[in-house]
Amino acid sequence: MLKKICSALLSALLLQAAAVPALAKSDADKDAARAEKVRTQFAKLGTGEDARVKIELRDKTKLEGYLSEVGAESFAVTDSAGATTTVAYPQVKKAHGNNLSTGAKIAIGAGIGAAVVLIILYSIYAANER
Repeated sequence: MLKKICSALLSALLLQAAAVPALAKSDADKDAARAEKVRTQFAKLGTGEDARVKIELRDKTKLEGYLSEVGAESFAVTDSAGATTTVAYPQVKKAHGNNLSTGAKIAIGAGIGAAVVLIILYSIYAANER
C-alpha cells in the first residue's frame, strides 16, 4: 500500500514538473528589456548640459558627459571637451544619470528649511529656559 502511494505521489510530482514551462528569458529578451529601460530613463532625463550621465558600454568603453540628443534607436553623449559620441541603446551595459528631478529639488529645499526652523525654535526655547 505504501509503495502505491509513494509511486502515485512521485508520478504526480514528475508530471507537474514536466508541465511547467521554462520561465528563463533568452539573452536577446534580456538585452531588449535593458535597452528599453535605458531608453525610458534617458527620455525622462531629457537633454542639455543638466542631463549628466555616466555610461559603460558592452565593449568596456566608458563615456561621461551630458545627453545632447535622445532618439528612438540611439542617443548622443557630449563630453567636457565637446566631442559627441552616438550610441545605440543595445550597446549600453550600465547607465547612470546624475541630475535630480524638480520634485526632488523641492523636497530637499523643504527639508533644509524645516531643519533651519527647528534649530531656530530650539535655540529660542533653550534661551528662555535659562
